[in-house]
Amino acid sequence: MKSFNLSEWAVRHAPFTLFLIALLAVSGTFAYLKLGRAEDPDFTIKVSTITVVWPGATAQEMRDQVSDVIETKMQELPNLDKIETFSKPGVTAIEVVFKDSTPPSEIPTLFYQLRKKLHDLAPTLPPGVLAPTVNDEWQDVDSILLAVSSETADYRMLKDVTQMLRKRLVATPGAQRVKLYGEQAQRIFIDFDPARLAVLGIEPEQIFASITKQNAIAGTGTFETTSSRVRIQISDALRTARQIAAIPYQANGKSFVIGDIAKVMPGFEDPPSFKVRSDNKNAVLLGVVMAKGSNIITFGRDIDTALNEVRTQIPVGIDLSIIADQPKVVSRAIGEFTTSFVEALVIVLGVSFVSLGLRAGFVVALSVPLVLTITMLAMYALAIDLQRISLGALIIALGLLVDDAIIAVEMMVVKMGQGWTRIAAASYAWKSTAFPMLAGTLVTAAGFLPVGFAASSTGEYTGTLFWVLMISLLASWLVAIYFVPYLGTKFLRTSGVEEQEKAHLYDSRFYRWLRRVVTWSVNHRYLVVASTASALMLGAVGFLHVQKQFFPLSDRTELFVQIRLPEGSSFSATAEATHQAEKLLHGDEDVVSSTSYIGEGASRFWMAMKPELRNEAFAEIVVVTHSLDARERVKQRLEQRLADGALPQARIRVMRFNFGPPVGFPVQFRVLGDDLATVREIAYRVREQIGRDKEVLDPHLDWNEKTPRVRLELDQARIRLLSLTPADISARIQMLLLGASVTSLRDGTEQIQVVARAGAPSRQDISQLQDLPIAWANGSVVTVGQVSRLVYESEEPIYWRRNRETMISVRADVADGVQAPDVSSRLWTSLESVRNLLPPGYRIELGGAIEESIKANVSIFAIFPVMIAMMMLIIMIQLQNMSRLCLVMMSAPLGIIGASLSLNLMHAPFGFVALLGLIALLGMEMRNSIILVDQVRQDIESGASNRDAIIGATVRRARPVALTALTAILAMVPLSRSIFWGPMAITIMGGLSLATLFTVLFLPALYAIWLRVPSTPTQRK
Repeated sequence: MKSFNLSEWAVRHAPFTLFLIALLAVSGTFAYLKLGRAEDPDFTIKVSTITVVWPGATAQEMRDQVSDVIETKMQELPNLDKIETFSKPGVTAIEVVFKDSTPPSEIPTLFYQLRKKLHDLAPTLPPGVLAPTVNDEWQDVDSILLAVSSETADYRMLKDVTQMLRKRLVATPGAQRVKLYGEQAQRIFIDFDPARLAVLGIEPEQIFASITKQNAIAGTGTFETTSSRVRIQISDALRTARQIAAIPYQANGKSFVIGDIAKVMPGFEDPPSFKVRSDNKNAVLLGVVMAKGSNIITFGRDIDTALNEVRTQIPVGIDLSIIADQPKVVSRAIGEFTTSFVEALVIVLGVSFVSLGLRAGFVVALSVPLVLTITMLAMYALAIDLQRISLGALIIALGLLVDDAIIAVEMMVVKMGQGWTRIAAASYAWKSTAFPMLAGTLVTAAGFLPVGFAASSTGEYTGTLFWVLMISLLASWLVAIYFVPYLGTKFLRTSGVEEQEKAHLYDSRFYRWLRRVVTWSVNHRYLVVASTASALMLGAVGFLHVQKQFFPLSDRTELFVQIRLPEGSSFSATAEATHQAEKLLHGDEDVVSSTSYIGEGASRFWMAMKPELRNEAFAEIVVVTHSLDARERVKQRLEQRLADGALPQARIRVMRFNFGPPVGFPVQFRVLGDDLATVREIAYRVREQIGRDKEVLDPHLDWNEKTPRVRLELDQARIRLLSLTPADISARIQMLLLGASVTSLRDGTEQIQVVARAGAPSRQDISQLQDLPIAWANGSVVTVGQVSRLVYESEEPIYWRRNRETMISVRADVADGVQAPDVSSRLWTSLESVRNLLPPGYRIELGGAIEESIKANVSIFAIFPVMIAMMMLIIMIQLQNMSRLCLVMMSAPLGIIGASLSLNLMHAPFGFVALLGLIALLGMEMRNSIILVDQVRQDIESGASNRDAIIGATVRRARPVALTALTAILAMVPLSRSIFWGPMAITIMGGLSLATLFTVLFLPALYAIWLRVPSTPTQRK
């Protein structure tokens, strides 16, 4: 019975095959147009942040009474990686981080368990602790960030405009949610002079009660008539500050209005906890989050349409600007990748035309769009967007997906040149090459297996590389054995110059020279094998001199200017430092816009960002420049002005984006232990040691400074005599300094708190603290200084802990052109003397870029055994011989030689992306070896001697091996210019070039040793 031949079937059912080509063209184009677009692939943020407020508690009380209790409970969660906590007076923030290896599908369940445990724990927290809040929505990224700003309008007007915009934008197709940043809550302040009220004998609480009653809502009843019910409504509710000021009040037989004894004025939250400024103007931001799977370019056009509709409704004096435009960034990125893709396509097709001739090259060219349409359909079905990783994968695949088509076409040309009919030549492609090609394709795809199954955020980020490549390679094999035979019967000629040249191909001058080289290699097999082994060892040593990196710098044009004041600094001090930094940028022609975030980090408008938590002593300015060159010029000017003495009161960090998951400071060392003083002393030594390295910039501790504190030592006997309690005194002082909410005014959907507090002189001058009045039981007044002694001292403003241990991180940046993992490795060695002298229970841990790099590499290497096993299984199925399997596996590391050489010559860093290229080289090299080893087997089985089979097979297979390698190498040329993909392209280009050369020399020599081939033909038995 004749076995099924898919290539022959495709040719004999030509109408159906042509229909499939047309169907693929239409459906593939449709899938391409419907694919989602994004700048970077999604990856799961496995972090949840718990915030707890306890008014009046010290930082130590927050640590011991709140943080420790919650941390202990959270440690029961499965897949927990770490718990990092900072505790400040009155507030604690706990960051719960799950292991990188946690499957993304389990994260929602873990977040639910966290909330459930926290809910169960809440009743056991100390009295006065407010309900904990949880934020586990770090996955949201603001695809578009809008700034509503003004020099003259107040925050109420800005909010009205943002609410109008929000209502319109949330209705835009593809919009998942619209978030507001920098809103300032409205307040009406009643500022009074405590001393004056004391003289008048007026208790502030009496005034508060009067205002509350004036603004209360109470039922007034209804009339029941014979036909209807009529409700009675009193309309004297308070609406404005003027109405509050006019409220009458009587005390000690005298009549007043509130405005006579206090200053009533509208305003906003004071002091603020977070503010935003856009181009030196007060602003409120709108962050538009796009729904997953949407096309961001289409989404951007829809947002532009919506904004054009509402711009005319924005009052004069209020500006609307786009400060983060991901659709524009993605459109530009896709345009650049499309250019690179077209360049790679032209190169690959050029190689095909030159090496195969016009007709054969045309058949190979037709196979490319067929492969791409199948790939697009599969990507659409699997919901894989067009983004940085998948687009890069398509370009990488372009150099590999023509390999099978070249082999199939070349086989048809040879057989047709020997006089075979078109159908017979087409069917031979299935018989002779289908399964060897499939084995080679699967081995190449298996080389990318660790990328697809690495259990880490980095693996999740780059995972689509494997899936797109696997789809493309399998599609290329299917096209080669089904569509290429059909196309070959239509476009290849059965005779002519091309075929005649093919028949005499192996007698050409080049092939005679190649035969002599291969023969020499077989005759000098031990020298060749030893030389190859030496080159491999040198290549491995060469990698020690290559700079190590995690992920490269981004090609985005933004700069971050981070401003850190000493812990405990006031919000106004941070705002003033931010205004000074803004002045440094003002008028710079290279700057497009700047957005300042005071009291918190920037909103998350890029996937790889990790926003800073709320901190009054922190600010961040996002500077958008015109280009990469402009970005570098702005950075250089800023750093020069800072070096000249600008902003001496703050620590300023000017930084760029980095690709990949966020790491914070590139160089970090964590010092952990129980006793704070000991941990701090060790951290000082670490800082001193790393500060000696000239490539380290600004080493510092993440927390160190103490802040001033005034402690009141109460006269217990006296306050008891006055019927006062510490709680009474604390409440009165808090009301005078921070204010007390009296009532709320109702203004449409808004509620405006009325806050009573002491006037500015009493609140802002610490010397007046002892004169603040406190009323006691009989209505008389005493001052704070009469019932207490003021003790001026310092305290820890913050406590950082990691897994319930005190932690201080020593952090630093590195000089430009230097890779953080290299610096961290060198510093870790230099810290050996410090580590050897650590007391029991104390330790130093590596952090920063090298820690994340190690995590990512571990997740990759964990899949290595599976990858090797899969490769060996595929090769064994194809070769059916253990010795031949060993020969192929021994050729796998040859790519290290060229990869090491090229990275050193190009001064390119070896990072995570380059590591993926090195791993992929294993599969590419083994594919070439399979072709050669299998050809030797076929020749031996055909009756050739071992020596003739080795030499003859190498000579005949050198051309397809070199041709497929050449297409893969040249397809990398456009990628070599990419900041992100460049190191991988250089690794593959250099590695595959020398590996192909060594395959032609090393593998025949190794084969000759294994088969014990005689050194000369005369020694043949």
